[in-house]
Amino acid sequence: MTEFWALAALWFALALAAALLSIWLRVATALSEIIVGTIAQLLIGALIGTAALGADQGWIKFLSGTGAIVLTFLAGAELDPEVFRRKWKEATAVGLVSFFAPFLGCAAAARWLLGWDPAASWLAGIAMSTTSVAVVYAVMIEFGFNTTDYGKTVLAACFITDLGTVVALGLIFAPFTLKTVLFVGVLALACISLPWLTPRFFRRYGGRPSEMEAKFLLLCLFALGALAAWADSEAVLPAYLMGMVLAGTVGKDHVLVRRLRTLCFGLLTPFYFIRAGAFVSVPALIAAPGAFLLMLVVKVFTKITGVYPVTQAFRSPRKEGMYTTLLMSTGLTFGTISALFGLSHRIVDEAQYSALVAAVIASAVVPTLIANAWFMPRHLLARDEPAMVTAATSQAGPKGG
Repeated sequence: MTEFWALAALWFALALAAALLSIWLRVATALSEIIVGTIAQLLIGALIGTAALGADQGWIKFLSGTGAIVLTFLAGAELDPEVFRRKWKEATAVGLVSFFAPFLGCAAAARWLLGWDPAASWLAGIAMSTTSVAVVYAVMIEFGFNTTDYGKTVLAACFITDLGTVVALGLIFAPFTLKTVLFVGVLALACISLPWLTPRFFRRYGGRPSEMEAKFLLLCLFALGALAAWADSEAVLPAYLMGMVLAGTVGKDHVLVRRLRTLCFGLLTPFYFIRAGAFVSVPALIAAPGAFLLMLVVKVFTKITGVYPVTQAFRSPRKEGMYTTLLMSTGLTFGTISALFGLSHRIVDEAQYSALVAAVIASAVVPTLIANAWFMPRHLLARDEPAMVTAATSQAGPKGG
């Protein structure tokens, strides 16, 4: 067991270093964990050997996969059903265009400009089509947009985009067989029954020290994930849909969400993001930077040419529309999930994976910096400031309650 404890200590040392780095540089923790994973694999691989980090050990794969599943579930559970009902036309239009424009554009660029095979090209389109809910949500929280209808609409559009990514990943790369039919049937049944069953289970057995709510949700996530793997699909698909259908139950239970976030970000996601970064080949990027730069440019270009006209069609002010467009150009979680899926299933090779992940990481940083520097719609904060104060006060509530 000495080896396991030593390896666990190493991984949490890397996770702690990544968390400190994110504070010092004021970037998303997931981003710093990917970077730390890349640097660690490069240095440790050069000094000791590439196997020293243990990224392919079974227990690390399990924690990494669980992190992706729980994070995906939480992303779906953050959907605000009320805002989506009021703004569904705008959110759906922005979200769909935000998915299809880079999906088709990047797939075409990978196929005809980089010469990738069709499967790798479609995987590139999926990986680059994403919008980072984590990055957008962090920006909304930091500047107070999360209390405005504008911020909530942008977050709803993010969910539409990432739903398209998850569905495309499952449909394109999962063979359509009898297993697929059974998987879709069981998933549909779960999406119908869980919104009825979950609140009743929570009311009867919830609020106990044994954390029955978390155990119930993990049981559902692992069971649906096993079914997805059996059907040659990806476990994040049922996790995301399960989160969305339970947004009205789990999403409104702030105490439960906070406990799940502690489990997810404190234990699980560092393994996922550090492991994802460990598979980035820096020598491959240095040898062939063209694919990385092309994917980044095509993604941002197609997002702008696709999303911005839609924001204008809904009469969004120009500055506000460009801010939305740039935030929708960010990518991180689902982009790395898609790229890692492609590497694990041998759809892309290590060089292609490195180019895709590097482009995804860059898209999490560059559009956000530009948006906050030149296009931030501060007038929304001034107009909605009383509502923001009221909302913040009501969310804080009495201590100990």
